[in-house]
Amino acid sequence: MKTRPKLLTLSLLLCGLSCTLAHAATVSDSTTALIERGKYIAIAADCNACHRPANDNGLPFAGGVAIVSPMGNIIAGNITPSKEFGIGNYTEQQFADAVRRGVLPDGANLYPAMPYTSYHSMTDADVHALYIYLMQSVKPADFAPAAQTDLSFPFNVRQIMWGWNLLYRSSARFENQADLSGQLNRGKYLVEVLAHCSTCHTPRNVMMAEKGSLDLSGSPLGGWYAPNITPDESGIADWSQTDIVTYLKTGHLADKAQAAGPMAEAVENSFRFMTDDDLNAMAAWIKQVPAVHTKTRTLAAQPHPVADDIDSIITGQNAQGVLADSSTTNGAELYENACASCHGHNGQGTRDNFYPSLTQNRAVSAPGAENLVMSITEGIHRKSSDSDVSMPAFNQQLNNAQIASVSNYVRHHFAGMNEDITPAEVQNLRNGGSTPFIMRYLHELMALGALIAIAFLFGMWKWWKS
Repeated sequence: MKTRPKLLTLSLLLCGLSCTLAHAATVSDSTTALIERGKYIAIAADCNACHRPANDNGLPFAGGVAIVSPMGNIIAGNITPSKEFGIGNYTEQQFADAVRRGVLPDGANLYPAMPYTSYHSMTDADVHALYIYLMQSVKPADFAPAAQTDLSFPFNVRQIMWGWNLLYRSSARFENQADLSGQLNRGKYLVEVLAHCSTCHTPRNVMMAEKGSLDLSGSPLGGWYAPNITPDESGIADWSQTDIVTYLKTGHLADKAQAAGPMAEAVENSFRFMTDDDLNAMAAWIKQVPAVHTKTRTLAAQPHPVADDIDSIITGQNAQGVLADSSTTNGAELYENACASCHGHNGQGTRDNFYPSLTQNRAVSAPGAENLVMSITEGIHRKSSDSDVSMPAFNQQLNNAQIASVSNYVRHHFAGMNEDITPAEVQNLRNGGSTPFIMRYLHELMALGALIAIAFLFGMWKWWKS
């Protein structure tokens, strides 16, 4: 008779243990799913493009990459869960404030190179998932980036961001619109918030804030030019939704465009890993944003025939070796020595588009030569979902006059463009492009501000004395 209580007790213990294990498994599955969601949000928000290490041997999110800005280089920080050098001691609220408001736990302001002007609309659920992923799944990098942000006065005084934030920072959260489909709501959230497309593709005002009325209509970007991506004839009106998806996933679109510079980084670190559903949602949203007309381009009237294969256009010359001892500024000679072996004598490229045509190429036929010059100077390095692309940089082999000459030759002969770029303009692009208004007249603006402050104080003193 005493056996039954023992059996009952054992059964209850086993039942309790089973329930505990089942609950633990449920919690574990839930956390795993949350971490996976956070990882995807980090991809969609392109976090690693900026917060990656400065060299390929570092840890993910360890920081150190220099973000080029008109005020100087801003070094992306360590966002691994390192308690000493990263965000390991951040509460979730402190993390949310850094992401959405650009404010660190000690009250210091981030610069808007961190796109909190877009991230402010992130949903609570996405911020939570991203926080859990970074804290629980990313390996701590227990070291600080080798370089540190060092801007000139007054931009090194982070407190001045208080006034800028007062004017341009928003606290509004994203909300689905009842009059939009599920796909368009998702696309809007991805384009405007997580992928922060406007950060590059929207022109800036004199205070370097985005001009909302010209959203996605194109903007200079550190020597490069982020083109108009609105559905206008001067933008991408002739791109289908499938075209946009293909470009985001692979970084190239036959006879139209190839991603280079910052866009190549976005493809490599973000877009190629996103789902087809999300890429289609982004494309659908971009196809219906307000069209903004900008300066149009001129395409060549008749594209040249495409070669059957690369063997038919190889020149047999080593471009790097030929250019090393060359001082010619003849655009035709430079093109034959440096470019024809891949792009063809007539700019036709290869039939498989691995070496793209220059006769139907937006970098060549754009209103400005920025992206062509920067591609020649810095090369193109891109990993995508279908191939790895590597075009050599010629910044050591070609001087400014040679880059200007070969750029003008390509634009004249393959796109019918008659606007020449000068060696001085090439140097300007290599230096990061035109200086914004606020930087050009910084000292004058500071002097004006000081005079206004003195006049105000003098007026207050006169009022007090009276």
